[in-house]
Amino acid sequence: MEVRENIISILVNNKPDVLARIAGTFSGRGFNIESISANVMMNPAITKIIITTRGNKQTVTKMEKQLHKLVDVLQVDDLTDVDSACGEMILIRIKLTEENKGKVMKAINTYNWRVVSMDPSSCIVEVTGDKELIDDALALLAPLGMDDFTRTGCIVLKRCKS
Repeated sequence: MEVRENIISILVNNKPDVLARIAGTFSGRGFNIESISANVMMNPAITKIIITTRGNKQTVTKMEKQLHKLVDVLQVDDLTDVDSACGEMILIRIKLTEENKGKVMKAINTYNWRVVSMDPSSCIVEVTGDKELIDDALALLAPLGMDDFTRTGCIVLKRCKS
């Protein structure tokens, strides 16, 4: 079976230690979490957790069954092949020099990235988009003096059927 990146959405009761138990379920079975995002829903008693992990369909099905067994887990959905909107955000700090400033500003303007902060020696740029766009931005900025970054990981929302 094909190993690929999978997206799992988990609705849980918003209680302490729920996220730790979910992460422990993955690590206890030898699965790595590639990215994780957790946010309180419109109902503050519920949290949505989005996890990406690598594995085949059989692996994901096993993880879904294990997650359903956990206390405070309300719903588990594999969104890998579901019609949905998926995106990420990354903040990238770039050291600015006389040599790279023009190239950095050209990249920012060309790709319509947002400057979050700028001073004479560095800038912080926000890039949003799909995983490939984020990876491309990192590849472009790495040789230009990228100093550090932080990345949200995948967030996803199923599209409504009309």
